[in-house]
Amino acid sequence: MAGTENRLRVVVTVPLREDLCRLIEELEPRIDLVRDHALLPPMRGPADWSGDPDFTRTPEQQQAFEALVDSADALFGIPDVTASALARTVEVNPGLRWVMTTAAGGGGTVKAAGLDREALDRVVFTTSAGVHGGPLAEFAVFGVMAGAKGLPRLLADQRAHTWPDRWEMRQVDDMTVLVVGLGGIGAECARRFDALGAKVWGTTRSGEPVDHVERLVPLDQLVDAVADVDAIVVTLPGTEQTHHLIDADVLAAVKPGAIIASVGRGTVIDEEALLAALDDGRISFAAMDVFEQEPLDRTSPLWDHPRVLVSPHTAALNSNEEERIARRFAENAARLLDGEPLRAVVDTVEFY
Repeated sequence: MAGTENRLRVVVTVPLREDLCRLIEELEPRIDLVRDHALLPPMRGPADWSGDPDFTRTPEQQQAFEALVDSADALFGIPDVTASALARTVEVNPGLRWVMTTAAGGGGTVKAAGLDREALDRVVFTTSAGVHGGPLAEFAVFGVMAGAKGLPRLLADQRAHTWPDRWEMRQVDDMTVLVVGLGGIGAECARRFDALGAKVWGTTRSGEPVDHVERLVPLDQLVDAVADVDAIVVTLPGTEQTHHLIDADVLAAVKPGAIIASVGRGTVIDEEALLAALDDGRISFAAMDVFEQEPLDRTSPLWDHPRVLVSPHTAALNSNEEERIARRFAENAARLLDGEPLRAVVDTVEFY
């Protein structure tokens, strides 16, 4: 991927603190990092890449912003985190070589841009996949622990001021945990569950061994495997191939009382089938950070289900996320300039 120039003109297209801009420049001095903070919406909180929705540009500011974006060899972020803005600049800027999305699931925005094959082959798209592995793995552990220790029952008894007869909680070190998707997030989940003494299985397409995973399960054997596991951790991205992978057939085959933790993309789980499995006890608890529709519809039965924990797609959010993504960008910039493979490249067939 190395060009004839040994410098890279990068335009920052989403809000990024000035100290992190300087960090990128320090980490990779061959970058010319162009930014105009006045043209970018302020963040409302950590990693708020879209920024304040009330922010607007004057026509002159919009023209200046687009002129900057269209002068870039590479972009930090998808302009305004919108597919239409990405499509516009890819079309008018033939010199654009690389775009890093700030979202781990940024492939969905690339797909929504509707780029033709020539554009998809010309521009390399990367994501922040892997940056969020630790926080999401912690939520997965929390979710499985909450189910194993009967969190809904504990909270209900506490609210009712009830001191019940003693009852047995489940032990994680007696459990088999199936991690569905052994990418960056899944590998971190496997490491943590193994450290807690659980037996860890994981789904695979490649068949390549993964540290801390005792058994690799081909995806076409998922229905058979779920009958023998105590918890299922879903980390897969949202693609056409993963849509409703956890469906009625899988949930009909689960070991009764299984726990689910979902930290990938909400479209992987068929929520209607999940609700049926929760209602009849096949699934004893579900900790959900992601949903088929976000924000979760106020009328969704998941909100009030006594054995569901709803997290508003916030498990990955961390005050250090912005710095980790800035460091990832600098690392990939060095790889691009040195002609080395980039990390977390979007598959432009399946868009993950």
